[in-house]
This record gives sequence, C-alpha cells and structure tokens, in this order.
Amino acid sequence: MVNEPCIESAIIYNENMPLIRYMSRQDIESDYYEEFPGEGRIYLNNASISRMPTSTITAMSDFITEYNSVGPDSATGRQMVLDLGRQIRRIISNIIHCQPDEIVLTQSITDGVNIISNGLDVKLHNNVVIRDVTHEHHANSFPWLNLQAEHRILKVDQNGLFDIRDIESYIDNNTVVVALTHALYNTGAILPLEQVGRMTKGTSHFFVDAAQTMGNFGSYDFSRLYCDSMAFNGSKWLCGPMGTGLLYCSRKAASQLRPVAIGGESAMLYDNTKIAFKDMPDKFEAGYRNYAGLAGLAASLEYITGIGLDTIQYKNNKLSQAFRESISDMSGVTIYGPEDEHIGIVSFRIDNQKSSDVVKMLDERGVVVAQREIGDLDIVRVSPHFYNTYNEIDATVDIIKECL
Repeated sequence: MVNEPCIESAIIYNENMPLIRYMSRQDIESDYYEEFPGEGRIYLNNASISRMPTSTITAMSDFITEYNSVGPDSATGRQMVLDLGRQIRRIISNIIHCQPDEIVLTQSITDGVNIISNGLDVKLHNNVVIRDVTHEHHANSFPWLNLQAEHRILKVDQNGLFDIRDIESYIDNNTVVVALTHALYNTGAILPLEQVGRMTKGTSHFFVDAAQTMGNFGSYDFSRLYCDSMAFNGSKWLCGPMGTGLLYCSRKAASQLRPVAIGGESAMLYDNTKIAFKDMPDKFEAGYRNYAGLAGLAASLEYITGIGLDTIQYKNNKLSQAFRESISDMSGVTIYGPEDEHIGIVSFRIDNQKSSDVVKMLDERGVVVAQREIGDLDIVRVSPHFYNTYNEIDATVDIIKECL
C-alpha cells in the first residue's frame, strides 16, 4: 500500500479519516486537470462514473494492440492476462488490507452483489437485514429482495441514517445476511458500519456496498468494517473504465458460498461426471473477463495510488465544501444530508424548480451533474473529484444563481 503523509490541517468529515498537509486553493487548482480532457465541459458526476485519465485510455489501447499482436490465445497472451489480475489484486488488497486471492474480478457492483446474494444458502425461515429500500441504491436492494426469506427493513431518518439499536434487535440466529452501504449515493452520508461489523462478526454474513468510498476515503483501513464481503466498481472514484468491478470475499465466506456461474475457469472435472470448484479467486470467475478494461483499471489504480489516496480525498472534500458553502446562503436553495460524517457529495433542491430541469439546464450550459432521489424527493447531486478545479465549482455556482 502507498504510504501517504499524515500531516496537519485536513478537513475531517469522519474521525477515522487521516490528516494530510494543508493545501491552498492554488494547490487544488489541479496539476491533474489536463490529464482528464473534457472539451470544455465541467464534469461533476463522479459518484456515478468518473472520467478516466489519458494514461488509462492509452493503456487500454496499448493492451489491445499488443494482445492482438502476440495472439490472444497464446502463452504470451495468457501471461499478459494473468499479470493484469495479479497487478490489480496486489493494489486492491493493499488498500483494503486483505489477501490478494480474496479479490474477485467482476464487471460491476451489481455483479458482485449477485455473486454473494445468489451464493448464500438461504432458507425460508432465514431473514435478511437491509435499509429502507426507498433510500437504498437498487444494486444493493433488488438482489436481497429477490431472496426467499424474511426481509427486515431498517427505518431511516431524512439523511438515510438508522438507529444502531435497530440493527442489534433485528439480528438473530436466523439472520443470513446484513447488507449495508458504506456511504450513501444520494447524500454521501457515512453509515456506522464499523459498529455493525462488530455486531455481526462470527454470526451472520456482513456485506458492504463500498461504491462511494473505495478511492474516495483516503487510506482508510477497510478491514475495520469486519465485513465478509464487499463490492465496488472501477468506474467511479477509482477512475477506471466501465465494465470493471471488484469483489472482496473472505476465504471463510467463500468456502460457504456456491458459485452461480460455473465454467472451465472456475471448476474442474473429476470421475468424468462430477465437478469441483477451484480455489479463490477462480471459484467466482467463470468465463472470460473484460481484459482491455482490466488493463485500464490497472493503469488507473497505479495512477491514483501514485498521487496518494489521502491527497485525493482531501481535494474532493475541499472542492465539495467550497460548493456547499457557496450555495448554502442562496435564498431558495435547500441542502440535504448530514453536516458532518459525509463524503464529498452535495445534494440540493431549488424551490419551485424540478430537479430534472435544473440538471438539464446545467447540462445545456456544459455542466454535468445528476438527478437522484432521497425517498420520494428528487434532488440534484454534485460530486467533484480531485481533477476538478475551484474555477469549475465557481462557474457551476454562477449558473445555479441564474436559476433563482
């Protein structure tokens, strides 16, 4: 794992986040902007899909060219693919503090969630603990709702947070899985998963959706969550290509899961009529992977760890804080989500305006943000990344002022 400096004066949204040196506005006005070309458009939708650095795009092109040249189904081509997997697993296992063979290469978070949900041995008398599904991302609700078990739904407040005592009262000997999100996609609120992990340890399977924290939470030690499995993708804060995802699954949990996709890459034949599953991570990697995408993901991981995860987190927080402060005093603007304990996402509404209209208007002016929901409420979500600049934040604020 890259050892980033821990020096004074960071903006701290969570006590577990590390400190980093003070960076002036000029520092944050980005050494990285040119690496993320956008033809003059301001992209502030990184909580959905991030832009990729030019080095990642080049790495994918170079991989395809070389892979095709040496012969895809050749010893050299196969070694290229194996080396990619090892490189990605090495970097990710260093970030989350696990063993490399506990990292499964997937195509998305949804793919990872389904590997776990469909691999569990669920009986009718079992129960599943999840948050109120009207406040949860579909990827971390639909697969669990599809299980033939009792669904114990945690009530949440306006920020999407639940009472930790409800978790304790819901878990019993028939709880097969507790599935929660580390930071919420709509408000950025950070959930108290370390406490939940300690509650579930040694009892039920604990699954974490880390879509909004992986690559956006500094050098946080994810082993503190005590989760059995955790899914995230490569195309959000990790700045990788679409169609790349990762699943952490502990060796113990993997031994209790049955793969739902089976092929020659994940199983072997014995006694002519029987199959045995291979060891991790092959057990859950039936079929070919998106190798060109993995080449891009490997390049992105090298790029962001080279910058430093603490530096990236600090810049994200400073930029989102600048946006939050700029719109907080505007008449007719309401900001949603907790004031502290959140990642660099800002969600808001403008009085008497449809959020979809605000998003459309911004897009027409060259600014990309997202419309999302908090329960039945439509909001506008702004999510800057480290390659964005204060000038882009200022320009976006000026356009929003025109809506008022």
